[in-house]
Amino acid sequence: MINLLLCGNEKVFDGALTELISITNKTRETITCYIFTMDVSRIKEDYKPITDEQVKFLNEVVKSKKQDNRVIKVDVTELYEREFGNCKNETAYCTPYTLLRLLADLIPEIPNKLLYLDIDMMAADDISKLYNIDISEYEYAAVKEKYGSWFIKPDYINAGMLLLNIKKIKETKLLEKARNLIKTTKMLFADQDAIYRSTTKKLLLPRIYNEQARFNKKDTVICHFAKRLLILPYPRIENYKQWNVEEVHKVLKCHAFDSDLEEYVKLKNQFETQEERKNLYEETV
Repeated sequence: MINLLLCGNEKVFDGALTELISITNKTRETITCYIFTMDVSRIKEDYKPITDEQVKFLNEVVKSKKQDNRVIKVDVTELYEREFGNCKNETAYCTPYTLLRLLADLIPEIPNKLLYLDIDMMAADDISKLYNIDISEYEYAAVKEKYGSWFIKPDYINAGMLLLNIKKIKETKLLEKARNLIKTTKMLFADQDAIYRSTTKKLLLPRIYNEQARFNKKDTVICHFAKRLLILPYPRIENYKQWNVEEVHKVLKCHAFDSDLEEYVKLKNQFETQEERKNLYEETV
């Protein structure tokens, strides 16, 4: 059994769908995917939870691969407001949904081992290769941040992939310390900085488990469609996600996930058709 954690609002549906397709197409073990979500539309109108219809569809997709797979929605609105409401980092560089992973130790049903993944990741290989790494003596395992390990600290991590030892984290109070930092100290990379500063003992893994720059490497296990800083032919930042299929092909020259993305396009169309029919029916009754 592999326990996954994704976080976000209703706009992460495309990321969750592409990511779960890639994972379940390549991973033999059973997958349980928790999705932390919340309603903070008080901050921004479209900061609304992932919908029950979206989660139901994701659940049907993963079960079509293996019957015991499942997707579970966990609404943490009340918990978020108690811990982070109106805090110093609520409007940090990313959305407040990046803070939700810091609540994992407070959710009773979360298991002792958990693989957190950002929504802009794709599995290029069986993720059990990552999940089954022994982290019994560590709070978590992660990969160095491509730019931060040069400009911040040599062991600075990218928190887009975190293999979490929740049992150890509860003992060392890693996430509790990170939450306190979020509430009291303004940080540039809020959630990532808080985790890094609160760490007692981490395991650094090879880049193949969070590849942040090259999209066609054959040994990659997890590919991260993160922002890239490019110098030539002119300085610029690229930020294409896996569901931007045309840009993935034409700009990133990535074809490693063609079969996954082809399936995504078909399933996305299927979901949108279902929603259109449902809305039409509701309008006529």
